[in-house]
Amino acid sequence: MTVDEFLEAFAGQIGVPVPSREEADALLEVASIAAHASERAAAPLACWMAGASGVPPAELLAAARRAAPDAD
Repeated sequence: MTVDEFLEAFAGQIGVPVPSREEADALLEVASIAAHASERAAAPLACWMAGASGVPPAELLAAARRAAPDAD
């Protein structure tokens, strides 16, 4: 199963749209910042928090950069 196939199937199960390429890139960078600024467990937990927040991905990325300014 490819990433795209999984995301399509998962999106259908939880009733949300698949993120756009730009949204996906921002969310992946949020996860990367979280994983490199702290313990790796921060990445999936930060992603859960991001999803629960309803904040747009670009704003989440800016927030992650502010939270971990040395991670870039």
